[in-house]
Amino acid sequence: MQFSLGPVLYFWPKAQMLEFYRQAADSAVDIVYLGETVCSKRRELKLEDYLKLAHMLREAGKQVCLSGMTLLESPSELRELRKYVDNGDFMLEANDVGAIAMLYEQGLPFVAGAAINCYNQHSLRRLVGMGLLRWVMPVELSGDWLQQVLNEGIIQDIRDCFQTEVFAFGHLPLAWSGRCFTARSENRAKDQCELCCIKYPQGRTVHSQDGTQVFVLNGIQTQSGYRYNLINQLPAMQGLVDVVRLSPEPEGTFAWLNRFKANQHGAAPQQLSDTESNGYWLKLAGMATG
Repeated sequence: MQFSLGPVLYFWPKAQMLEFYRQAADSAVDIVYLGETVCSKRRELKLEDYLKLAHMLREAGKQVCLSGMTLLESPSELRELRKYVDNGDFMLEANDVGAIAMLYEQGLPFVAGAAINCYNQHSLRRLVGMGLLRWVMPVELSGDWLQQVLNEGIIQDIRDCFQTEVFAFGHLPLAWSGRCFTARSENRAKDQCELCCIKYPQGRTVHSQDGTQVFVLNGIQTQSGYRYNLINQLPAMQGLVDVVRLSPEPEGTFAWLNRFKANQHGAAPQQLSDTESNGYWLKLAGMATG
């Protein structure tokens, strides 16, 4: 079992990003994803910066993938995506079907991100035929569902052709919109947002009338209010999941990485807090803890 760091989903200053990836280079992580996946207006780091980080991380022994945007909305975003596809060195995580089309045209392998709607064995087999080497399961699905899909007959002869990755730690990315919720929360228009999301390095929380943290606003992305945490499900993932993904947070990411590695076989289980959940993996309500 390998461990990965997903792309940073929040808008952090450049200095913070560079420091985070310096720590990643010294950490025990196996795979690192680099790139802006939420909003193309976030330009603290450009492709050239990500490529420099990618080479630095690869020299430190990490496998590196670039991550593309999740919601492509303009010709300029397509042009930027083309640069990622044409980088000539690092594999791309496709988070939009448009990226898969570009990669397929050039015969390039790819990772299918969790935002790609792959919900059955037929879709999975089709993606493998188009060049998929690693598949990140949609975040709202369960361990039993994953087991069932991978056991389907039409998957058996290609099972060794791809890896399975599971989002196991962090606020779940649930939905994307053409509107920017963070800007709207400050009574700003999307086109005059002044990049206000940089003030919220872990998103902006939304509470229900009874005080429950139900969502996190992150620009055009809506995340789960509770932090998803599958650390205690790792033993059951053995032989089923190849890569366990942790989503970066401003503080404590690498401490959690070490805890995850220590509990691969159940030797160091953790007590989840009141604001953590594992419901989807266990076929429970998303905010539940089993």
